[in-house]
Amino acid sequence: MRRRDFIQATVGAACVWPLAAHAQQGARMRRIGVLMGLAADDPEGQARLAAFAQGLQQAGWTVGENVRVDYRFGAGNPATLRKQAAEFVALAPEVILAHSSAAVAPLLMESRTIPIVFTLVADPVGAGYVASLARPGGNVTGFTNFEYSIGGKWLELLREIAPDVTRVAVLRESFVASGPGQFGAIQAVAQAHKVELRPIDVRDPGEIERDITAFAQEPNGGLIVTGSPAATVHRELINALALKHRLPVVFNSRFYVVSGGLASYGPDFVDMFRRSAGYVDRILKGEKPADLPVQTPVKYELTINLKTAKAMGLTLPATLLSRADDVIE
Repeated sequence: MRRRDFIQATVGAACVWPLAAHAQQGARMRRIGVLMGLAADDPEGQARLAAFAQGLQQAGWTVGENVRVDYRFGAGNPATLRKQAAEFVALAPEVILAHSSAAVAPLLMESRTIPIVFTLVADPVGAGYVASLARPGGNVTGFTNFEYSIGGKWLELLREIAPDVTRVAVLRESFVASGPGQFGAIQAVAQAHKVELRPIDVRDPGEIERDITAFAQEPNGGLIVTGSPAATVHRELINALALKHRLPVVFNSRFYVVSGGLASYGPDFVDMFRRSAGYVDRILKGEKPADLPVQTPVKYELTINLKTAKAMGLTLPATLLSRADDVIE
């Protein structure tokens, strides 16, 4: 079976919301909420949810028989996520899977008692979600996507791809804790690389297009796209603008590069959703988030899109290509 067919089949079975199946006689129907920062039809979001559903199945949970899963999709809109967080608290699920800080923050504003398992949060301690990685201490635990120090690696990679770059626009979400944090980490090493930084918010398509177009009017520019649900939602626009203006760009995850982006360095986000099902399972079986340590990525991947590089007129160093985990041609 092709990967796309598997994703559609799995998500089709697990992501229909609201789910109204009855439990088998004598079985207790458990309830999970999933708050996603992406749109319901986003292929990357579907892949992540398929992995989560697969993880639940491997742990013995069958949707419609012993578990019900309610889904909400924010599509990168903070107001929508705040509204959906309130809806979830009213539904009172036994545990909520939260995608990114954009989902965790509004959930915590609504409840400090419902267990929350997060994915793709850069700095849960700095954001105040947990007391420490080893002992979260409250109703939240989960999986980080990277440490802020990876921002320096993104800048190094950009300079290796395009040594002439002296101006870098950093796309981030300023309203979530990780946005300023990731920008600050890049800023800390910018002087050593002799580059000037400019932050760009990714709140809506019009703002993204205006700011990138204005930035591209001067030479020797490049882009870094930090972890952000809104950037994920608008990735096709960002890729198109980068190609149009021939701006070399480094992303935080492989799926941007599969969609036509130039290069990325980061962990496997789909695998994190699969692993998160294990924590949801343990909480449903009685363990507390306070006692489950926050987990960090197990591997970082370098991905290069050679087709995009050629379209931008870039000749990438052989040493860089030899280090890549995946080269898309």
